[in-house]
This record gives sequence, C-alpha cells and structure tokens, in this order.
Amino acid sequence: MTQAQRRVGLVLARASKVLGEEPYYHEFVEGLERVLTPAGVSVLVKVVIDRQAETETYERWAERGRVDGIVLVDLAPDDDRVALVNRLGLPAVVIGAPSTASGLPTVWTDDAGFAREAIRFLAERGHVAIGHVSGPLTFVHTQLRREGAQAEAEARGVRLLHAEGDYSYESGRAAIGEILGAGPTAIVCDNDVMALAVLDALREKGLAVPADISVVAWDDSAQCQLAVPALSAMSHDVGRIGELAAGAMLDAMGGAPPAVYQAPAAHIVVRDSTR
Repeated sequence: MTQAQRRVGLVLARASKVLGEEPYYHEFVEGLERVLTPAGVSVLVKVVIDRQAETETYERWAERGRVDGIVLVDLAPDDDRVALVNRLGLPAVVIGAPSTASGLPTVWTDDAGFAREAIRFLAERGHVAIGHVSGPLTFVHTQLRREGAQAEAEARGVRLLHAEGDYSYESGRAAIGEILGAGPTAIVCDNDVMALAVLDALREKGLAVPADISVVAWDDSAQCQLAVPALSAMSHDVGRIGELAAGAMLDAMGGAPPAVYQAPAAHIVVRDSTR
C-alpha cells in the first residue's frame, strides 16, 4: 500500500444493537480519525458476532494486505489475539491493562483505581449497600473494576452487591431484578446505557432517584446529561483515548519500541441522580 492508502483495523465482537446504543466506540473512533486521517491513514471498522469471527477477520486482512495495523480492545486474560497479531506480522496497539499486552504498546486506563473512586464517592455520602452492574467478566477491564470496587467497599465497610451485564439496555434492567432485593441505596453501572435502563426500571417500581436510590454511570455522555434525573457519571475523555491509540499506532507502524501510554484521569461528574 502507498502511504495514502494505509489503513488501521478495529474489530468489535459485540452485538450490533449494543454498539448502536452505546456512544463509547463512536467517540473512540472519532478520536482515532482526528490523528490518523491527517497522517494519511484510514480506519476500517468491522463488527462481528464472536471471537472466532474476529480471528478470521485478522487472518483475512493479513493475507490480503487490507490493513497496516490493528487496534485490540476488550482483552481477556492470556488473550490469544496478542499472539495472533504477532504471528501475522501486524503492528498492534492494545486498549487495556499492560498485563494483557505481552509487550505490545498499550493505552492504559486505571479501571481499578477509578472504580475505587466511584465507591468512595458514594460511601462518603453515607451509602453502605451499593450495587455494581458490571460489564462481561470475561474482560480484564471488568475484572479490574470489580476488584477495585470490592477493595474500596471492604476498606469502608460497605456491602457490595454484584450483577453482570453485557452493556445492553436489557441487561441493565435484568440486573435490577438480581440486586434490588438486597436493599442497595446506590447503584454503579459500567456504562451509560445500563444506567439509563436502571433509571427506567426503578421508576417503574415506584422508586425515586435519588431520594430512594442513587445511580452512577461509568462513561459520561450526552445521554447521561439528558436523562431524568441527569446521571452522575465517571467521566472519561474517550476521544482523547482514541487520539492516544492513534499516536501509539503511528509509532508502532513506524517501528518504535512498545510503550505504555497513560490515558487521562477519569473523574466524577455530579448531577441529580446522586444525593
């Protein structure tokens, strides 16, 4: 490929409906393109149904010379995609914990630390029973968030109530059924879409937010701001994370040694959903 034709590939093994509801990856790709497009590099995004289809996509792209690099997301422990891209000879950047990257360049967000901050924020407001609606526990970043939340809860004498979702609206509604009976006075959700579902489910059950239960979303968005009540959220600069990933990708394609790129710190944005 000539420089003007260079491409970076991003494969998302998630349900199309979930990706359509969730703004995170739209903002992430916008960040990628802000840096890559001026450098003459386009972004090729493909949505697939599972990890096997993702693997086949990388193999096909490598065989046909479709991409010059890969951005890897949603890594699992000992993720075999790291070895795969190395075997295929494709420069790659991992979005996640350095422990998952096996020497690849990494854009790292302190998921455990920010989860501790969310629990600390609620504990300092008097909450002693907090629900945590996580994303899929197969993902390392989900495991780190749960570990961080649990560590902070134990340090503060808070009871943490767990439910696992898949980032979809439906899974947020289902999670309420799992944890509401245990009497939480606050709920933290691992994305904005599940938090919106929790708001709707609580309203249908006749519970007021925040008078009866406070709700915090992970990933601030316009949806959080427009919700009724507006959602307090752990805010990340997702566009900046995309820009960092793009810079790391250009470095990798240029033969630079692997490095860890620290994402900007997240912070709580306080709105009407918390008391």
